[in-house]
Amino acid sequence: MYDIEQPYGPLVATTLRLISWNVWGRYGPWAEREQAIGDTLAACDPDIVALPEAWATPDDAQVVRLSERLGLPEHTFAAGLDEDGHPVQDGERSDDGVVSGTGLLSRWPILRHERQRLGDGGGWDSGSVLFAEIDGPRGPIQVFTAMLAWRLDHSELRQGQVRDLGAYIDRIADRHAPVALCGDFNTGPDTDEIRMITGRSAVAAPGLVFYDAWEIAGGPGPGHTWSNANPWAMPALWPDRRIDYVFSAWPRRGGVGHPVHCEVIGTKPVHGVVPSDHYGVLADMRY
Repeated sequence: MYDIEQPYGPLVATTLRLISWNVWGRYGPWAEREQAIGDTLAACDPDIVALPEAWATPDDAQVVRLSERLGLPEHTFAAGLDEDGHPVQDGERSDDGVVSGTGLLSRWPILRHERQRLGDGGGWDSGSVLFAEIDGPRGPIQVFTAMLAWRLDHSELRQGQVRDLGAYIDRIADRHAPVALCGDFNTGPDTDEIRMITGRSAVAAPGLVFYDAWEIAGGPGPGHTWSNANPWAMPALWPDRRIDYVFSAWPRRGGVGHPVHCEVIGTKPVHGVVPSDHYGVLADMRY
């Protein structure tokens, strides 16, 4: 029987901490930046970390290095672009062996994972999503980490990518487990593509609506993750925007998956170095 006072039953008090952070490959002083990224993440003590624009070479990978640094033993990586920004098939690499892709770190075992292209798979501004199912201590957690087209004038392209993303999530997501959608969406919360995700316009799949963790549980201020206060972002002369997100599916029983806290991280230099051209998003969700 529906209980208007406790529609989800008694709310669980425990949480998990998920961070999504575009870490900008191996651009700029990447080694110093990576140290700053690791120090910032370590101070946050996350359970799951999604890393758009993580890097890998045939002999090394950022997810491995950060896994050891953070004590998050589980990790996976899916290639996406070479250093010149050209799409690559999984396993392909640029001439110097470096590729940028999507990484994921987890405190708990990763049961399965796969990468899915979004929109025009062969296009230079194509999108992708990395799916991972995590064997958490209180049940499975499903995390989808997306990268969408970056150009300001590519809203129509991103909308197509969101429709592909919605169809993919609708096909494989567990309607009883917490589902998080995060990553670098390269567009603000007022755009059609994000409105599709949050149910403010026609959704990408029937019944598929996500909560924006910053909107529900963020702090004061606009929550910009691309900011001209960041010296790595400023040369692009783009407007300040909130383009990186943690979304959560409709709360499960006990309110599981519902965000209770959200903040922007990586805004301050570490040993004189700002960690990335993007700021990261940290969300604590009931679990």
